[in-house]
Amino acid sequence: MTNLIERALRYQRIHGTKKFLREISARVLRRMRGQTGNNATPEPAVAPAVDSGWVSARELAAKQMQQCTGLRLFTSPKPALPRVSIVTDTINKGYLYGGVGTAMILGCLLAQRRGATLRIITRTDRAQPSGLAVVLATYGIELSHEVEFAFAAFNDERYQIDTHEGELFLTTSWWTTAATMASVSHENIVYLLQEDERMFYPFGDDHLRCSRVLRDPQLRYAINTHLLFDHLVATGLDNVARNAIAFEPAFPPQVFQPRHSAGTGKRTLMFYARPHNVRNLFYFGLEVIETAIARGVLDLEEWDVVFIGKDIPKIRLDSGRYSPRRLENLSWAKYAEFASTVDLALCLMYTPHPSYPPFDLSASGAVVVTNRYANKQDLSGYCRNILCSDLDLDPMLATLAQGIELARDEQQRTANFREHRLPTDWRASLAEVVERFGNPA
Repeated sequence: MTNLIERALRYQRIHGTKKFLREISARVLRRMRGQTGNNATPEPAVAPAVDSGWVSARELAAKQMQQCTGLRLFTSPKPALPRVSIVTDTINKGYLYGGVGTAMILGCLLAQRRGATLRIITRTDRAQPSGLAVVLATYGIELSHEVEFAFAAFNDERYQIDTHEGELFLTTSWWTTAATMASVSHENIVYLLQEDERMFYPFGDDHLRCSRVLRDPQLRYAINTHLLFDHLVATGLDNVARNAIAFEPAFPPQVFQPRHSAGTGKRTLMFYARPHNVRNLFYFGLEVIETAIARGVLDLEEWDVVFIGKDIPKIRLDSGRYSPRRLENLSWAKYAEFASTVDLALCLMYTPHPSYPPFDLSASGAVVVTNRYANKQDLSGYCRNILCSDLDLDPMLATLAQGIELARDEQQRTANFREHRLPTDWRASLAEVVERFGNPA
């Protein structure tokens, strides 16, 4: 019976409800005629069998693009106060670092500028309001109006959320942008772009869909760092040059600052370890660390090695003799507290964006070794404690050795930290973005 029901439902999905009902009616009629007019064996009154090896092309394509499923919106009368809606995957613990936190800050400042309420629409997890509360408390941001939360799971066909004329939507990835574009006028969307997201994928369907979103001539963009802006324009996105404004992220001293004492105990080497985020070059990083130990560049009698990130396997270094400490899914406060104790960090990012950890850590007094890529050649303009290397083993080892010496040189390291040019105020960093996009249309 279950198999018959599944076949009937599959027939309905492939051919539509009308054809399904017509087929059922026809088969019932044929059965009735067979019972009254002859002794032929009647056909069962079910949908025709569909070979389970076949699948609807439309079904298959829709499943592959599920994360881009359009927001299910209905229009409501314009309220007394306008609204800014942030569309993101999640704001829950373990996901608030860097990019998600930046979206929360920008959304709050846009709402303040517009005199608007703020709504956070999440697509993979139901929002925990405490996530936003952490961001607001950390950066001293206050909202004048109550915040709304809506869960718009991309695989749920039952939810509906309201919108009104002139509502501003702040999207946070190409897929949340695609989902919003399917339901909202493009001129009401601002796309917070914090990486060349085409580089998340090999050349295939996802790369193509991402590229289409990035090329959209009507979208407006807020680009995280001028380095990323310049790269996007140089790779042919003329629409970004016309419709985008770049900003530099901020690292307030009340959040990021050195707290460790010099010359006490072992020094700390942090490795930014995210094996499932391939652009972070997890395996190359392991090769660098293991080779540095083998060649005597990194002395484990002097250094504690700490892996920080997500989904980190249990790993032994030094031919199985040393187990680094693993820290995963830290809260924002715990992450900032740990960053203040780091002496040296290895943070790899195989894209043009500098990524947040080199900035977080240098703003906390650490020396950081990272890699060059495209126009990302030298980050000393942000802080001279950030050292860049080519992505080959020997140059990276040489730069790591340079980083070790600089981390030991407390006087020079401290002087570099005090002279850093990282912005320290989010309101100042985002002022031009808020000015450009914060005025109601």
